[in-house]
Amino acid sequence: MNDSTFYCGYVAIIGRPNVGKSTLLNHILGQKISITSRKPQTTRHQILGVKTSSTSQVIYVDTPGIHNRRSTAINRYMNRAANSVLNDVDLVLFVVQAMQWTEEDEVVLSRLQDVKAPVLLVVNKIDKVGDKNELLPYIEKLAAMRTFDAVIPVSALHAENIMQLEADVYERLPENEAFFPDDQITDRNVRFLSAEIIREKLIRELGQELPYTSTVEIDRFEEGESISRIYATIYVETKGQKAIIIGRKGARLKSIGSKARVDIEKMLDGKVYLELWVKIREGWSNDERALASLGYSTE
Repeated sequence: MNDSTFYCGYVAIIGRPNVGKSTLLNHILGQKISITSRKPQTTRHQILGVKTSSTSQVIYVDTPGIHNRRSTAINRYMNRAANSVLNDVDLVLFVVQAMQWTEEDEVVLSRLQDVKAPVLLVVNKIDKVGDKNELLPYIEKLAAMRTFDAVIPVSALHAENIMQLEADVYERLPENEAFFPDDQITDRNVRFLSAEIIREKLIRELGQELPYTSTVEIDRFEEGESISRIYATIYVETKGQKAIIIGRKGARLKSIGSKARVDIEKMLDGKVYLELWVKIREGWSNDERALASLGYSTE
């Protein structure tokens, strides 16, 4: 590459649920813009993460995990959000988990058949491999499935080999002017990011108790000089789910709100008053119009 030339391009991060795509993006950016948890399908939207240097701007597109699970409207939406980027990017990072190849990985691989952009295979969670001698045969097996432009083993959680991955991405960027200002990190506004932070705390707090039938909507966001006031609603589908989230004497909802407020204050670098409500909206996760009204749109 010519050092006097500027390079800029879009890079899709795809893979099945829970392989560490969002953690990878957060480490590349050096800041959290995409929520994470140990539960699959935490990411529901496309989120752009922009990393700008003196010679390049890489626009990473974090996507929901591609999956073949029950076909509700929310599941279809997440698959559409992930698939829609594949033909519009300059590079694809296909993220898999070391030593764990599944049917859903096969689904993702099949979606890559007609992709014209270069595809890098990113083998994540190598820190979880007890016997490192098993890693090379596994990587060789994956490399035989498709002609990948490069295969990079990484640990997103521990930022291991991330610099090598970024170097491989940089080498494949097209010559372009920057698409975003050099101080912009994401295309999402603070209302969206605040709602996502609340949803992350909700997922982490509830563990296995609540299915994927909850979402968060910011009702009012009032930014002030000394304090920002945020009023948000958590939507669920049944009275039982509402009771679980509120908890005994409201203790669980208070805990979710307290943890979310701490992270939102870090993001805004200021004091935050956060008020949460829980409301029932029956069948929202399988209703296309309800999804659109709650901000789920691939348009």
